[in-house]
Amino acid sequence: MSMHFSVLASGSTGNAIFVSDGEQSLLVDAGLSGKQMEALFQQVDRDIKQLSGILVTHEHSDHIKGLGVLARKYQLPIYANEKTWKAMEGLIGEIHSDQRFIFNIGEAKTFGSMQVESFGVSHDAAEPMFFVFHQGNKKLTLITDTGYVSDRMKGIIKDSDAFVFESNHDVDMLRMGRYPWSVKRRILSDVGHVSNEDAALALADVIGNQTKRIYLAHLSQDNNMKEIARMSVAQVLQSKGYGVGEQFSLYDTDPKKPTDVVYL
Repeated sequence: MSMHFSVLASGSTGNAIFVSDGEQSLLVDAGLSGKQMEALFQQVDRDIKQLSGILVTHEHSDHIKGLGVLARKYQLPIYANEKTWKAMEGLIGEIHSDQRFIFNIGEAKTFGSMQVESFGVSHDAAEPMFFVFHQGNKKLTLITDTGYVSDRMKGIIKDSDAFVFESNHDVDMLRMGRYPWSVKRRILSDVGHVSNEDAALALADVIGNQTKRIYLAHLSQDNNMKEIARMSVAQVLQSKGYGVGEQFSLYDTDPKKPTDVVYL
């Protein structure tokens, strides 16, 4: 069966992505409560009990809120790098040793017919990382929670069939918004989050002939809107000569509602 996925939830209140090849299924992050996660799986007609494991990108609460509950209830393996495991101590409760697995930056692990490659990003966490999923010639990239997209990252993620890509904030909305300046400075920094415009500029360097779907992810509830993100990204990409809606399509993600399950 071909690789398929759903962005179960994405935003500043919680993040989770389901990826499967029909034989093995993985959850990337579990940033909502256990009950909310179970409801999201029901909405996409998938069974949490069938998961092969949970991959963790970093220890911030909007990525691990339901992690311990789900792992204990369904006896699921958790994969995270050593620094993230250390940072999660005291945040996710007791996890049995036979459920704890190390997945370090730069490694690749095989799950069924999928090879999952990890890569580092620039974010204010212990050792944040995201993932590229490969199956045959198909490629799915997940990249949010980074202050910028380096040439190294671009080389790893280039020409994916689908991108789940951070488009966190509109810079003007953030600057004029209610956040204290210290928080604004953190978001705008190299270890914060990528803006709509910066997301589009990075995408312009990595979109390839295979690219068909781009999901704008991790939108700030206070400093962005789906319409603004989509319009801003589309305008920049069109100015770079890309046929948005022709070569590929832009899709929204939502903090409470899953995207349709899509087969690559």
